[in-house]
Amino acid sequence: MAEICEAETEGIKQNSESISFTPQHLKPGHYVADPGTAGATTLLLQVSLPCLLFSPRRSQDEDPTGESILTLRGGTNAIAAPQIDYTIQVFLPFIRRHFNIDPKLYVKRRGYFPRGGGEISVIVPHAPGPLPPITLTSRGAVEVIRGRAYVAGSLPIRIAQLMADSAKARIIASGIDRRLLDITAERERDTDAIGNGSGIILWAETEEGCIIAGSAIGTRGTNAPETGKEAAEELVRNLEYGGCVDEYMQVRCRHWL
Repeated sequence: MAEICEAETEGIKQNSESISFTPQHLKPGHYVADPGTAGATTLLLQVSLPCLLFSPRRSQDEDPTGESILTLRGGTNAIAAPQIDYTIQVFLPFIRRHFNIDPKLYVKRRGYFPRGGGEISVIVPHAPGPLPPITLTSRGAVEVIRGRAYVAGSLPIRIAQLMADSAKARIIASGIDRRLLDITAERERDTDAIGNGSGIILWAETEEGCIIAGSAIGTRGTNAPETGKEAAEELVRNLEYGGCVDEYMQVRCRHWL
């Protein structure tokens, strides 16, 4: 962020107890961030994306497309951060639909706690002006609930299947027709992921184009059915609120506005 904003900083070092960050000018370009840990790539994206969208357009000599590029390394599916699947399936479709901006995100490699090692590449366009105002008041009925339960590394595929089955059972128990469910269990290819990891992402698509999600990460000491149930309960809770966005999109939109 200091590079993107040409910021004046103090205290940016390990074990620092205070920092000073004074931004100067937004600068488009190609940026690489790698904490060397399983730190969340999605949080790096969350803070850098708005700045690059509204940075001055790059010259034709620098880049005829006017785009900036982010290469972000670390964790792609981490605790206390949006999973990369949420960014792909919920956040990016939302801003494409409502703000008419279209960043392109490519997952080159997934990384899990504690090893990290994941990498994503994001092509960020230049926003020609202020974001358009939007009004969301009608969610409409749920048309389909999609989901992806996954394992990576040496973890057996059965863990993903247990997460998917538990999520389905909890969603059906909430009164949603089982025919609306499309939740799969998958194993990441060894070439596509670093380390052992597991989790699940669920998202409901409505007839008005809204997307409501729930997710959970597999952790030591938590069995797979509990992880699947946790994601499903988060989804069901967000649906029961009756809003047009889930709790996480609400926070992101408030930050943008």
